[in-house]
Amino acid sequence: MALPASPDEPRGQLTLELGHTAAQGEGDFLVGEGNALAHGRIMAFPHWPDPVTLLIGPAKSGKSHLARIFADRSGARYAGKGDLEALAAEGGVVPVIVEDVDRLDYDEAGLFHLLNQSMREQRPILLTAREDIANWPLATDDVRSRARRAAAYVLELTDDIQLSQMFVKLFGDRQVKVDPRIISYLVARMERSAEEVVILADLIDRLALAKGTAITRSIAADALDRRRIAGGGASHEQDWDNQDDE
Repeated sequence: MALPASPDEPRGQLTLELGHTAAQGEGDFLVGEGNALAHGRIMAFPHWPDPVTLLIGPAKSGKSHLARIFADRSGARYAGKGDLEALAAEGGVVPVIVEDVDRLDYDEAGLFHLLNQSMREQRPILLTAREDIANWPLATDDVRSRARRAAAYVLELTDDIQLSQMFVKLFGDRQVKVDPRIISYLVARMERSAEEVVILADLIDRLALAKGTAITRSIAADALDRRRIAGGGASHEQDWDNQDDE
């Protein structure tokens, strides 16, 4: 994806985007006040008092990371949209992960039968969703009534420390070191969401690559401006006491 043009960017220069892998092991999950209960539930497996767990949170809040940790700990199978009826019919207690259950148009009857089988045979099921159960686009209340029996945990960012830690981790995944003051500058001025942290970290990294420099405060400010113009970020009127970080 091309970066929006900036007046001080060299024209005609191609940016080499280096691939990176997000670290999603147990030790890579950032535990904070807003996700500690959900994290504790996953880490408590296999000692769950009930079989179905539901993780609810916005995009990039850590649901998929916890699902990966659960898969590593339990050997769980990821279910595709057309797999639910067959999984229910096969029975057994092999754990199953159903991600984005509120968004991917899963077979409603299959989900109903899988949840029933889980509750009947104590088969561990991990569901993830962005919306509360009341807002799921379901044709009937059958699945909703079963889902409400799940142990539900909400993931949310609660403070500046968690946002800052997310930036540190995302830049670390890219093997990029960033001045902590730049991260503080971003956290004080950005839209406060996990998804925005992910977008900004990627944008800032690509801007720095395009300029061929380290990540500076002016690059961070440029990224914030681009996000504000795109409707995805807050304004940043205050500045550092005229410190030069170039």
